[in-house]
Amino acid sequence: MKQGWERSTIGNFCEVIAGQSPEGKYYNADGIGLPFYQGKKDFGEKFIKAPTTWTSETTKTARKNDILMSVRAPVGPINFATEAVCIGRGLAAIRSKGQLDGDFLFYQLLHLQPEIAGKEGAVFASINKSEIASLPISVGPLPEQHRIVAILDEANTEKNLQNARALFESHLQSVFTERGEGWVDHKKPLADMCELIVDCEHKTAPTQEEGIPSIRTPNIGKGKLLLDGVYRVSEETYREWTRRAEPLPGDLILAREAPAGNVAVIPDDTKVCLGQRTVLIRPNRTVFEPEFLSWLLLQPKMQQKLLAHSRGATVQHVNMKDIRALHIGAIPPLSEQRRIVANVGDASEETQRLESLYQQKLTALDALKKSLLHQAFSGAL
Repeated sequence: MKQGWERSTIGNFCEVIAGQSPEGKYYNADGIGLPFYQGKKDFGEKFIKAPTTWTSETTKTARKNDILMSVRAPVGPINFATEAVCIGRGLAAIRSKGQLDGDFLFYQLLHLQPEIAGKEGAVFASINKSEIASLPISVGPLPEQHRIVAILDEANTEKNLQNARALFESHLQSVFTERGEGWVDHKKPLADMCELIVDCEHKTAPTQEEGIPSIRTPNIGKGKLLLDGVYRVSEETYREWTRRAEPLPGDLILAREAPAGNVAVIPDDTKVCLGQRTVLIRPNRTVFEPEFLSWLLLQPKMQQKLLAHSRGATVQHVNMKDIRALHIGAIPPLSEQRRIVANVGDASEETQRLESLYQQKLTALDALKKSLLHQAFSGAL
């Protein structure tokens, strides 16, 4: 081991906080109190999933920048807390006492993933507070920790991918918070500001090799349809599945599940059929530009509001009545909406370009990242 480094355990350098689910009386779905997260399914790629439950009980909380670890199957996945949250039994928070750089600790926990998940053969795999505290770590001087983090960050394409998405979401949120003149709150639910909001058929459409695209939830991206590998249906099936309303260019399709909340606009000269777990929204063109409404629904605070009442223990599910009753707040005149659409569209295209670039690199760099992690924490980097 390099001079100045020492072998120790997480417990000597960090506080480990085990999650504890509050009593039911403390929960609410109205955004009051702290967001409550139960396990790995809640924090996703960058701990940015909108909470479905809040709690006024704050005894087991993680602070911003604490590292959250899934302690029940799957054991070991980690991420940073991006805000103060209440954590349930499926999570633990790891908080540096100051002698460990947070990113350095994060990378070392990634390196320890095989050891952390060593109970994978158990039916109810778990890791407890004392087991986390006893995990071995290598600790060097802070300047050396910072140097290693810089090297690992450079090779961490996945982090770059997350940063690109986070930067776009921040830009999107700012568009709807830094309002200019002319924004008016119509104080109406979404249903009263649209021509129609129609649910899909609640059955699976028969598919075929050729025909009309059938839009399922995986085909609904952030503002646009994802038609690569899309399922297709016959003209006859199309007529049967669109009896309630025929989807038209400029209509929005919203995913009610997996991932709940995604919204896409049907482009010009495109004929599509609604698949399961989708909703057709036809905006009133005297009120909304379709693309503006899609970005408004996709901005983080509106997503949080939309998903606040979602149902489902494992998969979020948005009810039709909550979509129709959604209060969208103030909106600008159509001319300003068109300007915003152009601005956000440019930012979205750049984000998608970066995502595509980073995604291509992920597989190629996976082996390099593992090698660098091994070198970093064996003293060879």
